Amino acid sequence: MKPQEKMTKICKKIVHVNVRPSRYRRLPFRSPPSPASSQEEDGGGSGSSDEPSAATCCGACDMDPDSVNLKISLLGDCQIGKTSFVIKYVGDEQEKKCLEMAGLNLMDKTLLVQGARISFSIWDVGGDQTSQAHVPIACKDAVAILFMFDLTSRCTLNSVMGWYSQARKWNQTAIPILIGTKFDDFVRLPPDLQWTIVTQVT
Repeated sequence: MKPQEKMTKICKKIVHVNVRPSRYRRLPFRSPPSPASSQEEDGGGSGSSDEPSAATCCGACDMDPDSVNLKISLLGDCQIGKTSFVIKYVGDEQEKKCLEMAGLNLMDKTLLVQGARISFSIWDVGGDQTSQAHVPIACKDAVAILFMFDLTSRCTLNSVMGWYSQARKWNQTAIPILIGTKFDDFVRLPPDLQWTIVTQVT
């Protein structure tokens, strides 16, 4: 299955599960709290922050009051093909890369699903240590989190549980989806190694 078909299928599944326009509106930006302070009430301060927000991203994009806005996050190690996966899905339509900064890429994709206009805000978090600071803001308010790994690298699969644990600190309701990349390389592996990886995933 091509990346475009796979991502479209995932998005349609997400929409089918939970289309609620009034709930998934983009919220004004607030600095992401630390795990320790997340249990406290938010203060009224308006200190500046370099962290992006959904409102920042969408401010540069056309807002359609009749559309349903859904946020999707991508997590996984470096060099596993997360960004390539998203770019292939977004395609050569006007990509509207609203924000790109060290360790975080944001892209938008709009689909018509059963007569409804669905605008997906895709938050791609880099896989290195410095990028992990973006996990809170990327996962907050997401309706789905894609946990990605390289099918030819078992260590990237082992890392998924760590990414999952981090994501769940900030979002316990998002739909978790596990995606293996580089299938074309995976099929060239010895059958016994393929089977080991498959059984580990399941």
